[in-house]
Amino acid sequence: MKVFISADIEGCAAIATWDEVHKGGTGYQEFREQMTAEVIAACEGARAAGATDILIKDAHESGCNLIVSRLPEYARIVRAWSGHPYVMMFGLDSSYDAALFIGYHDAAGSDTNPLAHTMNERIARLSINGELASEFTVNAYTAALNGVPPVFLSGDRGICAAAKRLVPGMKTIALSEGFGRATMSVAPAKAVRMIREGVEEALTEGRSQCALTLPDRFEVELEFNNASDAYRSSFYPGVEHPKPCMLRFVSNDYFEVLRAIRFITV
Repeated sequence: MKVFISADIEGCAAIATWDEVHKGGTGYQEFREQMTAEVIAACEGARAAGATDILIKDAHESGCNLIVSRLPEYARIVRAWSGHPYVMMFGLDSSYDAALFIGYHDAAGSDTNPLAHTMNERIARLSINGELASEFTVNAYTAALNGVPPVFLSGDRGICAAAKRLVPGMKTIALSEGFGRATMSVAPAKAVRMIREGVEEALTEGRSQCALTLPDRFEVELEFNNASDAYRSSFYPGVEHPKPCMLRFVSNDYFEVLRAIRFITV
């Protein structure tokens, strides 16, 4: 069994401030270690379920956050950014049997995580076919494009609920919940145990329930905080600019959606 892991940090246990997720911040080293521990737990759960090939995409900010010397010898890792439209899912293809999402967070425009955002802090809201979309939404559809079921997610309570709405059969583990600028979280050690057990359960029992069908048509709307960012990106082929801070892109081809998002949001 081949398993793909996309790892972010803002949904890891106990994280509450931007200082804890930006390289160079005073809290970064502690939560870099927690991100690593949660990814290792996912690897161990996958291994216990029978995974023989595990590929990890370090998918936060620089793409170079995980402490690689601690990763198990049976795992491979993609670090930094290739420029490919798959972005946080780079390395995934149709040969994989399942996709896991670790440390994920809710979308820009939501209030369940003080660090909620989508792609970057310049974007106020992303919607796909009229529904608020998160990074998980974009990446789960990328998995579906390759015929790979999204089977497990850990993160804040809001993204867990959103993931279950999109893929009702998938296993989610809520580690924290936001209240304004504060968070309430399980202990980091408990989070590690919950992820290990949850991933094993999801891969052993739940893969058949997690198929995600791509819509026939995608209408993507991006709202920027600043009108100048929208204007700059409005020249991408096929993009409409209906409002000062908004761009719209419509396609029946999800790879074209990914390509547009990749270049519009830089």
